[in-house]
Amino acid sequence: MRKDVRILLVGEPKVGKTSLIMSLVSEEFPDEVPLRAEEITIPADVTPERVPTHIVDYSEAEQTDEQLYQEISKANVICIVYAVNNKKSIEEVTSHWIPLINERTDKDSRVPLILVGNKSDLVEHSSMETILPIMNQYSEIETCVECSAKNLKNISELFYYAQKAVLHPTGPLYTPEEKEMKPSCIKALTRIFKLSDLDNDGILNDNELNFFQRTCFNIPLAPQALEDVKNVVRKNMSDGVKDNGLTLKGFLFLHTLFIQRGRHETTWTVLRRFGYDDDLELTQEYLFPLFKIPPDCTTELNHNAYLFLQSVFDKHDKDRDCALSTDELKDLFKVFPYMPWGPDVNNTVCTNEQGWITYQGYLSQWTLTTYLDVQRCLEYMGYLGYSIIQEQESQAAAITVTRNKRIDLQKKQTQRSVFHCNVLGARGSGKSSFLQAFLGRNLVHQKRIREDHKSYYAISTTYVYGQEKYLLLHELLPDFEFLSEADLACDIVCLVYDISNPRSFEYCAKVYKKYFIDSKTPCIIIAAKSDLHEARQYYTLSPLDFCRKHKLHPPQLFTCNTTEAPNKDIYTKLTTMAMYPHAKLRCMCTCNRCTFCICHNLLNTELVRSVKAKLYSAVLNRHMTQADLKNSTFWLQASVGATVFAVLGFAMYKALLKQR
Repeated sequence: MRKDVRILLVGEPKVGKTSLIMSLVSEEFPDEVPLRAEEITIPADVTPERVPTHIVDYSEAEQTDEQLYQEISKANVICIVYAVNNKKSIEEVTSHWIPLINERTDKDSRVPLILVGNKSDLVEHSSMETILPIMNQYSEIETCVECSAKNLKNISELFYYAQKAVLHPTGPLYTPEEKEMKPSCIKALTRIFKLSDLDNDGILNDNELNFFQRTCFNIPLAPQALEDVKNVVRKNMSDGVKDNGLTLKGFLFLHTLFIQRGRHETTWTVLRRFGYDDDLELTQEYLFPLFKIPPDCTTELNHNAYLFLQSVFDKHDKDRDCALSTDELKDLFKVFPYMPWGPDVNNTVCTNEQGWITYQGYLSQWTLTTYLDVQRCLEYMGYLGYSIIQEQESQAAAITVTRNKRIDLQKKQTQRSVFHCNVLGARGSGKSSFLQAFLGRNLVHQKRIREDHKSYYAISTTYVYGQEKYLLLHELLPDFEFLSEADLACDIVCLVYDISNPRSFEYCAKVYKKYFIDSKTPCIIIAAKSDLHEARQYYTLSPLDFCRKHKLHPPQLFTCNTTEAPNKDIYTKLTTMAMYPHAKLRCMCTCNRCTFCICHNLLNTELVRSVKAKLYSAVLNRHMTQADLKNSTFWLQASVGATVFAVLGFAMYKALLKQR
């Protein structure tokens, strides 16, 4: 809604423009009337709509045509004043004033007009018979008011209607000639209906109507009031009420009725509560609330946001198969002005056998959008009505800004849920296959992916010590001479080479030595296409010797040429390394099950906690039925056992380290 209103009064000389302003301010008819009143500002707390109002007078004797034109261009609403006892002043409304005003305003954004018949105290008849044809001829005329500056008749009403014409205009909502709402208004109200239809059954039941009423007007409707509303709809249309609930047609009919009865403010209150401006577009303030992200921090959805997105998914998953079909996804995005997800999304997240996005894939895509482009996420959440349905100030309440990464490194722990892995490698090394394998797709499935539907991202969940985390893989173009800071900003780097191509590893070695040899970002090398014959690499060092020299993990064998879904252990390892970059494994084996690996892993605080928890659980299950469960020595034994286990592991690690 506008922050202020500017009202301009024009008309022929001696029709009482200045008298109307002075009578409003002093609440009495002035004995002496100047040629022109000074501009008056009425404070917000005095006006019914709580908006400051500026009232501007025009005098032909004191102002030039150029000054008049300037005032017309600045006005939000213009009152054309005529004297009800002066036919010439009425004729001038159509012959002079309306054409003059229309010439000075854009055709697509005409300023609203109020016709004001002053000096009604001097006649016994009304001028409405003469004025009504004029109102029907010009759609920009909002209303007509007959008043008297002398006996103060309808003075306050006049300026209230002028203010209302600006704050609650009819033009964007309704076409008087056709007696129906405009398409843009129908579109906006349809979106509002869909957002308010919380169970997506096409009907607003009593609970949903009450939620809508509280959301827009801060008060619920009494049961009888609800029935009265539905009865009004029933009397006027057969399909407005269904199963004792309001249909979309009934909802639109009610707003048409409000507008026709002059209650535009009701419809405007609803529209503005759901984020619309005077042009029936969602405002920038609504879609993009102020949101600042400190350096070295990332953005994630919080728990309440995931619950909201889950409810949106459930609302549109009609067949309850935990996946959104093409039609279900289109229905979900009907509240958007455009389709936000393209075909590449199906190759970014997990899908079912039909290629439909699963529940996990749906949440993963939202997680990716939040991480990579939080402003777009805010926009999308605005279209879904997050702040309205969740009763939050804005959709910024759905976002969590993570702690600075440097603090995580210092404290050697993190509370983040999303970890970013950049995947680099020479052309044909298997980067894209590595991404698709993370989504459970083998080589046969990958060959069916169209080139124009390809995605350079893949995101899904992994479990690290029982905690669910998101791993975001990003395939970078193989041009290591032009890696930007954004390309290097990640939690872990994955260097992929093709073991069957003797020139493939050289790219990984060069990228590592140029960008990551002195970096704190952990790196891991993937020996892709391990089902093929391994060729000797032309680089000076073998991949294994290169890893030993730079104290990296040995190359991790990987293939997606399998009959079933590819093995996902490597992705868990990637996530673990991203979470704990300080815990550098120096074991040269690849099994991750030998004594050295196990001993080293025991040093990890999270794993010690996990071992203790599992030990407690095992002992509890074993002794749950025994009487000594109540004995405090039971807990002492369990604690001592876990501690001894950790100490023995550490001792073994020290001994092996000494041997090496």
